[in-house]
Amino acid sequence: MLVFAAVFLTTAYQFLKPSERLPVFSPADVNPEMVDSTVQHIGRAHKIADWSFTNQNGKKISQRDFEGKIYVADFFFCTCTTICPIMTKNLGKVQAAFRDNPEVLLLSHTVMPDIDSVPVLRKYATEKGVIDNKWHLVTGKKEDIYYLARKSYLAVKTANSSELYDMVHTENLILVDRERRIRGFYDGTKDADIDRLISDIQFLLTQK
Repeated sequence: MLVFAAVFLTTAYQFLKPSERLPVFSPADVNPEMVDSTVQHIGRAHKIADWSFTNQNGKKISQRDFEGKIYVADFFFCTCTTICPIMTKNLGKVQAAFRDNPEVLLLSHTVMPDIDSVPVLRKYATEKGVIDNKWHLVTGKKEDIYYLARKSYLAVKTANSSELYDMVHTENLILVDRERRIRGFYDGTKDADIDRLISDIQFLLTQK
């Protein structure tokens, strides 16, 4: 029994603990459907590009506000009734886990900026329990969001339509480290992935 218990505890620990070294993702590591063809050749040097958007409070924010932070990014729209409510609820769990840690932030980009104006984002944020300065819901020019999604976060598909910047968001949550590198992709609709995301953030917090 003692041997069995020791084996069980060791296995459980190995399963639950984060990887000793989380991978650094490049465009070559991701489904090509999610990646703009102009960046598919980039290797481990891939980083999130500079950006500037407007959040739910009408405040302009940019990568400078996230400098030196660990953050989770995703893409959504306020009137989505399928995966978005689940993703938002699960991001709420991440927010709660790091509520008092200023080193961890959340960043949600609308893929329908023509509809999701600042007042719409403000209402959504209030309804979903978003904490200002911890979780930013952002809007901006559709082409800017599109290019960032496709060329930096490697997280959305191009829609089958005639509109140049039309996007199909996915369930992906993207973990970004202090150096603006992608360290993980997680299914925002699955509890197990949210647990893994929280664990991986805790791991990154130990890395200086």
